[in-house]
Amino acid sequence: MAANPIQNGLFVHDNTTAPAHPSLMGMFSLKGKTAIITGASAGIGLSIAHGLAEAGANVAMWANSSTKCAERAAEIAATYGVQAKAYKVDITDAPQVKDAIDLAVKDFNGRLDVFIANAGIPWTKGPMVDGPLEHYSSVVDIDLNGTFYCAKYAGAHWRRQKEEGTDVNGNPLTNFTSGSFVATASMSGHIVNVPQMQAAYNAAKAGVIHLCKSLAVEWVKFARANTVSPGYIATEISNFVPQETKNLWKDKIPMGREGQPEELKGAYLYLASDASTYTTGADLVVDGGYTLP
Repeated sequence: MAANPIQNGLFVHDNTTAPAHPSLMGMFSLKGKTAIITGASAGIGLSIAHGLAEAGANVAMWANSSTKCAERAAEIAATYGVQAKAYKVDITDAPQVKDAIDLAVKDFNGRLDVFIANAGIPWTKGPMVDGPLEHYSSVVDIDLNGTFYCAKYAGAHWRRQKEEGTDVNGNPLTNFTSGSFVATASMSGHIVNVPQMQAAYNAAKAGVIHLCKSLAVEWVKFARANTVSPGYIATEISNFVPQETKNLWKDKIPMGREGQPEELKGAYLYLASDASTYTTGADLVVDGGYTLP
């Protein structure tokens, strides 16, 4: 078991060791590494899968309700020459999450390097006083609890890999510095959105941010934990929002527009790669300036 990084209330010196970094672009390379991405069949998750695959990662793409994930995985494999495979996973089912991570590690060369906990759903029922509890439970289960389950079982692999220095087949691990857990939070974890009411979503995303800050300390010897907080991004998840409301959003965004999913790829690649070996517990806000005024 990993030694406690804290003794007598103080951090142990040299809890981590700085890796020997190659060139700048070499630091961003994920060649030969394995990444799992949840909510990967469309929108932000699909863009992340493309970005990590382009950097050389083999990608396990998780989705629960989508029927297109296998097709998207095949496209990524053909485009970038990496391994890519789709998995149907309900992230609110903790045993299913564990089994799916174990299976993906087995399928992808016995190792895990990156986990992108991206799956999430919006709150769509207006003021919480009138909203159904069933919807509250769904939002919190997927957006927060599912992220926790993914972190728990990914973290177990990273701890073993760091301590033993081997993949699950007992072979020496090469090109492994530490695990990288990146969760999709939201600017809504920092501010209260208007005009739409979405207290449950805001609270869940704030929880995701603080969860990862906490894991950054707990996991410091074997993995990093960070979040990306997107602003309004033009994906299917916001199709239910009237255009009038989207126009009000643009009134509040200094850049005057919604972001595109592709504009998030760089943030996720930075946190997934060895370019961020001294970055943990961070939250990268990518919101076109919304939270600034």
